[in-house]
Amino acid sequence: MIDPNNPTLSHQDTRKSELNKRLEDIGWALFLVAIGCLLLVPANQIPPGMGLIAIGLIMLGINAVRYLNSIKMSTFSTILGVFALTAGLAEFFGIKLPLFAIFLILMGISIFLKSLMATSRK
Repeated sequence: MIDPNNPTLSHQDTRKSELNKRLEDIGWALFLVAIGCLLLVPANQIPPGMGLIAIGLIMLGINAVRYLNSIKMSTFSTILGVFALTAGLAEFFGIKLPLFAIFLILMGISIFLKSLMATSRK
């Protein structure tokens, strides 16, 4: 919340908002570069799961930087990052996982926790 009598708070909020926007831009840029690189290399030369591992690490890395800078992490991209990393590692190691079921469970937990957080803030 911005207090008009406290310009420092306003400056901190502005700085965090600007940093968060830059982090989103960096995340999208890294995502697009990773996908582009994966498309340039013949599929048989890339270990299985590398694309998902890269995407998961990008999403989780951006959220880690948010956390370290006291910026609210994105629940959605954190869940997707965990899912992508898990799916990529499973594919890399040749483990068959029920990915759709895991995805539904993670999204359900995300919605549930978001609802709990909103209730506790009131």
